[in-house]
Amino acid sequence: MRKTLKGILSLLCLLLPLVMQAQNQTVKGRVTDVAGNPLPGASIAVQKGRQGAVTNAEGRFEINVAPGSKLTINFTGYKSATVTANPAEPVHVVLEDDIAKLDEVIVTGLATTVKRRNAANSVATISAKELAGAAPAQTFDAALSGKITGANIVANSGAPGGGLSIKLRGVSSIFGTIQPLFVIDGIIVSNRATSTGINVVTEAQGGTSATSGQDNAASRIADINPNDIENVEILKGASASAIYGSQASAGVVIITTKKGRSGKTTFHVGQDLGLVTARKLQGTRMDLTDAEITARGASWPLATVRAAINSGKFFDYEKEVFGEKGFARNTTFSMNGGNDKTTFHLATGLKKEEGIVRNTGYSNANVRLNLNHKISDRVKLGFTSSYMNTNADRGLFGNENSGNTVGYGLIATAPWIDLHPNADGVFPNPRGGANILQTLAHSENSEKVNRILTGANFDAILQQSATSTTRLIGRAGLDYYHTKSIALFPAMLFFEAATGGRNIRGNTYEMNTSWAGFLVNTFTPGAGNLSLTTTAGMTHEAGEYDQLLNVASQLIGAETSQGQAGAVRVQQARSSYRNDGLFFQEELAYKEFLNLTAGVRLDKSTNNGDYKKYNLYPKANASWNISKMGQWNSSIVSDLKFRVAYGESSGFPTFNSRFTTLTATAIGGNVGSIGSLTLGDPKIKSERQTELEGGFDISLFSGKLNFEATAYNKLIKDLLVAADWYGSTGFVARWVNGGELRNRGIELSLRATPFNTRNVRWNTTLNYWKNRSRVMKLNVPAFDQGDSFGAGLGTIWIEEGKSATQLVIEKATGLEVIGDIEPRYQISWFNEVNFFKNFTFRAMLHYKNGSNNVNLTRYLRDGARLSKDWSDLNDKGVFMGRARRQNLALYTEDASYLRLREVALYYQLPIKPRVVNNVTIGVSANNYFTWTKYSGYDPEVSNFGTTFGTGIDVAPYAATKRLQFHLSVNF
Repeated sequence: MRKTLKGILSLLCLLLPLVMQAQNQTVKGRVTDVAGNPLPGASIAVQKGRQGAVTNAEGRFEINVAPGSKLTINFTGYKSATVTANPAEPVHVVLEDDIAKLDEVIVTGLATTVKRRNAANSVATISAKELAGAAPAQTFDAALSGKITGANIVANSGAPGGGLSIKLRGVSSIFGTIQPLFVIDGIIVSNRATSTGINVVTEAQGGTSATSGQDNAASRIADINPNDIENVEILKGASASAIYGSQASAGVVIITTKKGRSGKTTFHVGQDLGLVTARKLQGTRMDLTDAEITARGASWPLATVRAAINSGKFFDYEKEVFGEKGFARNTTFSMNGGNDKTTFHLATGLKKEEGIVRNTGYSNANVRLNLNHKISDRVKLGFTSSYMNTNADRGLFGNENSGNTVGYGLIATAPWIDLHPNADGVFPNPRGGANILQTLAHSENSEKVNRILTGANFDAILQQSATSTTRLIGRAGLDYYHTKSIALFPAMLFFEAATGGRNIRGNTYEMNTSWAGFLVNTFTPGAGNLSLTTTAGMTHEAGEYDQLLNVASQLIGAETSQGQAGAVRVQQARSSYRNDGLFFQEELAYKEFLNLTAGVRLDKSTNNGDYKKYNLYPKANASWNISKMGQWNSSIVSDLKFRVAYGESSGFPTFNSRFTTLTATAIGGNVGSIGSLTLGDPKIKSERQTELEGGFDISLFSGKLNFEATAYNKLIKDLLVAADWYGSTGFVARWVNGGELRNRGIELSLRATPFNTRNVRWNTTLNYWKNRSRVMKLNVPAFDQGDSFGAGLGTIWIEEGKSATQLVIEKATGLEVIGDIEPRYQISWFNEVNFFKNFTFRAMLHYKNGSNNVNLTRYLRDGARLSKDWSDLNDKGVFMGRARRQNLALYTEDASYLRLREVALYYQLPIKPRVVNNVTIGVSANNYFTWTKYSGYDPEVSNFGTTFGTGIDVAPYAATKRLQFHLSVNF
């Protein structure tokens, strides 16, 4: 009898899955937008079930479910929809545009997300269309300009290959980290700016070091191909970025790359061609009268200058240097496909752009493969990998103290001095020892980067019931790059006569690895009104950086090998780190109108003074969507949410604040090390940041008009500063935690659809943001921050009770505030108009009000009497150039501007989809028109790159604008 029962039970166990499968039936459907266009890649999920599907290239899907099941359809940029499964007839789901972005999924934790309508943080998002769909920028970081509320983004110069300073919600440190953390598909990646060692030629920072913060280096995030990106999320404040703890003091930029879709394999080919030209030149007066020549002083001898003008030997060197028209081309190819189990996305791109200066330019070749595989309904695997090869020659521009750079030579060379080569190609030797045309022809300052980013994701459902689901999520990644830099200045250059030529070769390696594991449990008891999501996990990151610079001099003939040199000096910089973190978070959602989140992160790092100590970073937030409450009924207000959030994070102390650095030296033939004059503290604390933000979001007229408002208060404690120290110790200063810094601001965003007819659809977004910093406490005397050239010309002055970014100048009566490098406010306005079905017009205006630049380029041009308006008379009858040199405060200029950052017109050819699905042609302009009173090349400029100070203008590579033509084919 027992054997019979066992046999029956075994048979039931074998038949039960078949019986359960038989209860399910195949439901077919199609997902389109309101115009009837298919939406490939839309996700279909069964409510309270494990099943799921993704639409193919035609927007179609199939899924096995029980009749009457509820299916939820999601697609980025569109409102979610829920339908009832009916096997008897196909389901046609029409998704409407989510203008309010209320159904957009944003990050709430390291392994969890939430729809924007329920989020308690202000998280800026940029879609692929917003990032590169209008007028593609040269690099990814440049494509972010003007698109992030709460951000102040400034280009270091116009040199090819990128290089921007990005500050989110004000400055987060004075001497520490001010740039955000970048995360790509869960992998923390490097954004380090690495010098090519040209300080030995420019002597911009003095001393014996080959590197300095003024070497105009590009940030490594510029390697990333914007066309690979699906979405960008910016966690601007500590209340959102606390999930990354001690690495998130300056905010977090989370990048998600494109993934494959099941169904028929589709292909995309794109070709962009364009021209790159200078946005603006300072100009050279070619029609000077004798009176104007005489007015410029004894350095402009009348007879010599007049003879040069009359003989056509009066040269506009600025136009010769920056007058090239760079040809730009960008070719992209991608393919998507797969089935219900495995999907893939393969993409490659080749970009090459010539600079506006001879022998400068930028190129980028890349390939990406993203794979996703569903082992079962419970287990999923993801793999992402990319390879990038980047080359950039940025020329020799920026600050110097040697008289060798092209930028300074351009400012100092009189236009009647002939620098051109003779018939044999021999350049004349001008006064001053540098011929800028010779330098352009025979020098090199380039970097070549090979980079690999790869990562894996694991997602498994460990337990599932009607009320509870537990998932295990694992991630691992690697970011590795090798930079080879070449800075070659042969002996034939006149300024290398004393050195015999210099050859600077750099090899830089950086490798960062990371892994993380999380358990996520979602508990929905009873009727499903309450949902609890619990996350617990751990993270680990480790990295190594090694830069080796060899400076060779006394070069032998035309040899470029460092083995063919009379002397070689070596400089090396090495560092490594290890971070370990624990993370716990609880999220509560009640009836879709109340959302509460509380979490804590524990971090320890070898980058901290006490590397064994775990630092605790809490976060808590709440959102209340009153429009989702049962009694809400309004035909005007369709969504209304109030939110508040609090969080803490920190920034690592700098290396030289933890350790007293040593430099090699030789005295009397004996070698040794000499210590820095500033003493480090091995127990120095991290700069602690706390932030409270609050706001509300309102959506009117069924999402046609949407408004978001946020206010925040961010306080940074334990600021790193250098305090005076006892001279008897051998040091003059010591690093201490000695101050507090506050940032307050507001961010407003208005999104609307003014027109939505059969022939015209207009979407518009208007953003406004402002930030005010203030030094709340300073335990040391007020000081010059250092990213400038002293109070005599205008400097950033750190003083208790004042703005952290104020500019002061020294006058007879003392220091006087003359401006601020931070804008009073910024506005961006993005528009997209679709008309007559096949045309799309996109444009973005960006207005920055109130920031100031210290225009030392104009100061130097005035000193050489080269300014175009030098001999013009001002309202007091004084020559303009002379008046400015007599009142140095005039070189601190208003850098406000209105810029047409992007404008584009695209047309989709009216072809019937057969082999080719669609063909689109277009034309675009990037940064083509700028309205500003600023006299320099560009109001966005900073000689000091990604450090604290911006707005210092010293002989930069002139800013550029781009005109491009586009062809795109999908098949």
